[in-house]
Amino acid sequence: MKWVGGKGQLLSQLEAALPKSLYDNEFTYVEPFVGGGAMLFFMLQQFPNIKRVIINDINTNLTEAYKNIKYKPKELISSLKEIEKEYLNIIDENSRKDFYLKMRNIFNEEDLSSIDKTTLLLFLNRTCFNGLYRENAQGKFNVPFGKYSNPTICNEDVIYADSELLNKYDVEIYNDDFEIMIEEKDLVFYYFDPPYRPLSETSSFNSYVKGSFDDNEQKRLARFCQKLSQKDNCLWMLSNSDCSAKNPDDLFFENLYNNFNIMRVYASRSVNAVASKRGKLSELLITNNMIAENNLILV
Repeated sequence: MKWVGGKGQLLSQLEAALPKSLYDNEFTYVEPFVGGGAMLFFMLQQFPNIKRVIINDINTNLTEAYKNIKYKPKELISSLKEIEKEYLNIIDENSRKDFYLKMRNIFNEEDLSSIDKTTLLLFLNRTCFNGLYRENAQGKFNVPFGKYSNPTICNEDVIYADSELLNKYDVEIYNDDFEIMIEEKDLVFYYFDPPYRPLSETSSFNSYVKGSFDDNEQKRLARFCQKLSQKDNCLWMLSNSDCSAKNPDDLFFENLYNNFNIMRVYASRSVNAVASKRGKLSELLITNNMIAENNLILV
């Protein structure tokens, strides 16, 4: 899936910051804000020594999609092919827009089966503006139509490949709060990719679901990371916005995580409707393990 803040282009920088102990030991991998899954599938492909995988997201539509990809890929592919054929057979852009808005309304208003809900989620993700997922205060998906001439709505090979990995590691999929405490004797590694703190009142958003992930939630997450760090076998890595790069006086994360390693990484972001405001942005990468033998710059 396309997902705001997706980590696909940052994987090499994230890999450089991974704890070296992950390469030498069996471990449990936990991702409490799984989003589009770029980091998840990278870890599943790169670390055959993972013994347990737990993913979570507060977005029910998203976690249902992961379950359907894991357990019902054939049924999902069949449903996606039907809507893809119907959509691509519409030539006129205005008619495509009407079809999109009709599907968006069905997605928001009708009581659908799990497969039908995931089908529409993936359809909307591939045909809406910039692949953006956003909900309004009523919990309704409200992203406008995207003008794509030939979008890939059903990527059969990717769905089957993802399903194979989700089953190979028997990935546990939850729709709950991010505070997932794992009691394991062996190593546990968390990767946190929460909704980013906005750089300004208008430059970003965090309404992936009804409600917002505000500063109080960011502080609660930091307290949870502190709690995890008190466990001898627990390592974590966290991504978030680099507020001080835009405003040097805004040291929110530097103060919140002052006992941990804080680095900058760089990614191109293209969500802004104004093309001139898109481009490379620095992000923070925070860990509770010492970083060595890489080119990442400590803040």
